[in-house]
Amino acid sequence: MEIKCLTVGPIGTNCYLLCDEQAKACAVIDPGGDGPRVCDAVRACGCDPCAILLTHGHYDHTGAVADLREAWPQLPVYLSHKDVYADAYARQLFPPIPGAVDLGEGDSVTVGGLTVTVLATPGHSKGSVTFRCGGVLFCGDTLFAGSCGRTDFVGGSMEEMMASLRRLGALEGDLQVLPGHMEPSTLERERRTNPFLLQAMGGAR
Repeated sequence: MEIKCLTVGPIGTNCYLLCDEQAKACAVIDPGGDGPRVCDAVRACGCDPCAILLTHGHYDHTGAVADLREAWPQLPVYLSHKDVYADAYARQLFPPIPGAVDLGEGDSVTVGGLTVTVLATPGHSKGSVTFRCGGVLFCGDTLFAGSCGRTDFVGGSMEEMMASLRRLGALEGDLQVLPGHMEPSTLERERRTNPFLLQAMGGAR
């Protein structure tokens, strides 16, 4: 397994390429913008894209989906239908992704020989999920290094965020935390130092 990170779009979203180099397959996680650059990175990695995985439906995580689909028309896109809205106001934040495949708690997606499992982690949005592959968590805008995602957008909830952070904090092991923005971290570091995670876990440790 190899993971490449590109910081894309106007507010610095982390787009990840999750690669199984043996199988020559990869998934693109949260292609938030700079579509031509993301497409070039996929071609350069030497793996064929087999899926676009979206941690949630905000525009800054989905902005390059159209470019990827133009380059690879059969590429499936996975997004929780809880982040699909009909009204025009919400669609400014959650642009439509035609043909997106619904995913949720307990689902899995195969990337070559890798298995990506889905943990429902609402709070930042109703459909926010965390993708786990082995010892790596792709947390989207749920858990950041030293912080957590905003809850004041459409579909956000601080109560749900606290429950999701508590769930992530209770996972066993020192997992790698790859967030949707800013620098990576580890779960053990966040359990020690992240005030939001500490609050969610009842001040433990």
